Amino acid sequence: MAGNSFGQIFRITTFGESHGLAIGVIIDGCPSNLVLDMNFIQAELDMRKPGQSKITTQRKESDTVQILSGVFEGKTTGTPIAMIIPNEDQRSKDYSHIKDAYRPSHADYTYDAKYGHRDHRGGGRSSARETAARVAAGAIAKLFLAHNGIEIFGHVSAVGTINAPQLSLKSVSELLEIRESNIVRCADPATANEMIERIDSIRKEGDTVGGKISCIIKNCPVGLGEPVFDKLHADLGKAMLSINAVHGFDYGSGFEGSEMKGSEHNDLFIPPADGKLADNFKTVTNYSGGIQGGISNGMDITFRVAFKPVATIMQNQQSLDSSGNVSSVQGKGRHDPCVVPRAVAIVEAMAALVLADHLLRNKVIKL
Repeated sequence: MAGNSFGQIFRITTFGESHGLAIGVIIDGCPSNLVLDMNFIQAELDMRKPGQSKITTQRKESDTVQILSGVFEGKTTGTPIAMIIPNEDQRSKDYSHIKDAYRPSHADYTYDAKYGHRDHRGGGRSSARETAARVAAGAIAKLFLAHNGIEIFGHVSAVGTINAPQLSLKSVSELLEIRESNIVRCADPATANEMIERIDSIRKEGDTVGGKISCIIKNCPVGLGEPVFDKLHADLGKAMLSINAVHGFDYGSGFEGSEMKGSEHNDLFIPPADGKLADNFKTVTNYSGGIQGGISNGMDITFRVAFKPVATIMQNQQSLDSSGNVSSVQGKGRHDPCVVPRAVAIVEAMAALVLADHLLRNKVIKL
């Protein structure tokens, strides 16, 4: 199976299945002498792990990461970093009823058609369990970005038709405190309560609901990204669309920008105060989302990621088995009514991996 690696210089390769012994990641290209804060790495994984609250799947995994190579005396050595996360709560019997049946809107049929063989236990490699390995790698990328002053913040900005208002200007630390004060990870407390009630109601119906995550990258230097096929927003889009259940990505003004006139949408430059030019030119608005011509312009990078409803529902659905016979399938055991609260960690991790790779491509290194 190809397509398990991401990045050019800061490059990751993930491995493992939902119900195998472990999942893991190999990171190549991480600079040496980066101090690894294991408490931070584990905290990032804790933000993604299952079983956190009543509105997430009840699979019980500690997601305790183990580093096998590439680190000595608490610092990276510049050699490949291998990390594994053991699977502790496999319940393969929960999936025995779909051994020969295809779940609607899952990868069951496409995997079987492509490979002629599939791991039906939780979807195997197609399971979102794989994303824990990305979060582990993304945590190391975040530590690298911190040395360059780059901060990444994401939060749940929509659940179904419930949308949070645009965030007021606060520091990332303030936003993090608000986000982590509620189980849905929305940085607007009033909207968070409404979202939680909605997800819990959906859960009791045995159904699922989608949502959106909004993300902001602060203090990104000018010049990251390439002008044609490796545009910064193109790499961000590829990263986000590689996440399970993601069906949409936009940045800056996004689709709403298509409804505006050029005179409304153009980001006008702010004249320098006292005739003194700042390191980065600033603009009055930021409809470009911090990226122009595929290259970062020094303004905040903003984007949104849309997640479909989780395909596994606790309701009977008509389907087909591998012989084409009509069958009925229903989710059993654990149920994730909305994936977005846990997906915040994945979105931030993938953004960090993209930024770390582009920093190294541009030889912008500071440790």
